[in-house]
Amino acid sequence: MNNVRDKKRANKSLPFFFRTEFKVFFAIILVSTILLISTFSFDTVPPILNRGIQPATFPKGLLVLIIALTSIIYYLSFKKPWKKEKKLPKPFFLTILSFIIFIIISKTLDFFLAISVLSIFVSYYWGERRIFYLLLVSIIFPLVVFIFFEMILGLRFPPGIITNLYYY
Repeated sequence: MNNVRDKKRANKSLPFFFRTEFKVFFAIILVSTILLISTFSFDTVPPILNRGIQPATFPKGLLVLIIALTSIIYYLSFKKPWKKEKKLPKPFFLTILSFIIFIIISKTLDFFLAISVLSIFVSYYWGERRIFYLLLVSIIFPLVVFIFFEMILGLRFPPGIITNLYYY
C-alpha cells in the first residue's frame, strides 16, 4: 500500500478515507464535535449576573463556524487538490514566531497592543509592503475586535496599557 501512495497520481484512486484531505477534515470535525458537545454542560448564568451573552454561547458559535468552514475547505479540496510541499515556506515560521510574540506582549503589556503588532507582522510576512495599509490594519483590526467583544457581546478585556485608559 505504501508504494501506491508514493506514486504521483495514486492519491486519486485511493478510497476517500485514505486521502490526506479527509484525515485532516475528520480530525478537525471530531475534535470540534467533542468540544461542542462538552459546551452543553456549561452552567447558565442568571440574567441579573449575565453580562452580554451566556458562557456557552460564544464557544458554541465558534465551534459551529469551525465545523462549517472545515466542511467548505474539504469540499473545495475535491475541485483543487492540495499540493504537497517538501519544505514549509518561510512565512509559516515567521507567522508562528509572531504568535509567540503576541502571547508575550498580551501577557506582559496589553492585549490590544499585541493585536496591533500581530496584525502588522502577519500582514508584512504575507506580502503587504505598503506602510499606510499596514498601519491601517493595525488600527482598524483592534478597534473592530474591541467593538465586537466590548460593545456587542459585553465582555471586558484584561487590564493593560491601552485597556486601562478606557476602563479607568
